[in-house]
Amino acid sequence: MLLSTLLQDGIFAAIAAIGFGSISNVPKKIFAGCGVVAAMGHVTRFVLMNLFGTHIIWASLVAGLVIGCAAILLRRVWKCPCEMLAFPALLPMIPGMYAYRSVQSLLLCFKTPNDELFEHYIHIFVYNFMVCVLAILMMVFGLTFVIHLQRKRTIFQKWKKSSVAFSQKSVD
Repeated sequence: MLLSTLLQDGIFAAIAAIGFGSISNVPKKIFAGCGVVAAMGHVTRFVLMNLFGTHIIWASLVAGLVIGCAAILLRRVWKCPCEMLAFPALLPMIPGMYAYRSVQSLLLCFKTPNDELFEHYIHIFVYNFMVCVLAILMMVFGLTFVIHLQRKRTIFQKWKKSSVAFSQKSVD
């Protein structure tokens, strides 16, 4: 039962990532990679939230880290920049229900004549809006953190190799 739920979650995330990749002008040969990376990230967040009780904000951070690591590892398989794999994979993880509930409660704030009910809807709006924004920020932070670390490492390695080559030429 759990395996079929995880498989279903991963397949739907992969389909959504492929769709987002197609409207983002990602080459067709990379669609499968976008789907794999999206499935890994979405299943990670699903497991953290549903099996371990982690809040969506922290689960999104870990899923962003997983997407970043998977994109870096799989970029050589699909021979593309890791961003082409990672960014379409992030889009299915946007917490749409929190965004919907925040807009819904904001509209109800303006509709209600009762002050007590107005405060209740404002509270719901602020909570849902903050969860939505923080989940998106943590997801993007996790991804960019991993990609930035990878870039620093490769830039440093290239710089180190070029400085060694330069010093060897100057000795000759």
